Amino acid sequence: MQRKFLLLSLIFLVFSCEEEEKKLTFLEKSITTEHNKIVEINIPEAQGNEAVATKINKALQAIVITSLNFEPEASTKSLSILESIDNFNTEYKNFNTDFPESPMQWEAQIDGEIMYQSEAVISVALTSYLNTGGAHGNLIISFLNFDALTGQLLKNEDLVNDIKTFKTIARDYFNDQIAGKEADYFEPDNFILPQNIGFNNIGVVLLYNNYEIAPYATGLTEFTIPFNDLVPYLNFM
Repeated sequence: MQRKFLLLSLIFLVFSCEEEEKKLTFLEKSITTEHNKIVEINIPEAQGNEAVATKINKALQAIVITSLNFEPEASTKSLSILESIDNFNTEYKNFNTDFPESPMQWEAQIDGEIMYQSEAVISVALTSYLNTGGAHGNLIISFLNFDALTGQLLKNEDLVNDIKTFKTIARDYFNDQIAGKEADYFEPDNFILPQNIGFNNIGVVLLYNNYEIAPYATGLTEFTIPFNDLVPYLNFM
């Protein structure tokens, strides 16, 4: 009887270890190259379930590569992050050669964080700031939502089951957010959903980047709709 108990315990331990290895976790990864001086990258790296982690990591890497590349249409097909970092540095050297009198210093910083993680969905925010000599730098935040079971990158329309009702609720929160500042927006009465929709521990986050619905001076517009107002309309709860 004791031998059987030990055998069952060993089987349970092995099974538990295998399940733990499959559990998806994230570590922060800093990426640079030998001669890099102006690019700083710190992004989450998925580990655990290899098939799921690979899909997520490839999607995050593609955003980073596109952000650094001056020809984004070809970047994700032909370059790695390391190649993109070196190319960005090379472009800056070429700029200095062509305009030696310019005091402008280029910089690129890309940071990522896990906004939300459940057994159903994972939301990641990537913030990229690039300054390549213009009047001001270019700040872009990208939300990426993944199916936690498959690693599949989700579209905004995959997140909700009733887009019409979702948009109505979002419009009310948007109007509250910009109350008294309507003049700062292009068409405040013509509500559109943002390109960035994600999750945090409170609810669903909607974020508009610079120029998406307002001039640069207005900055980002962001608000959160609590889960309690949206549970019937969400696919990943």
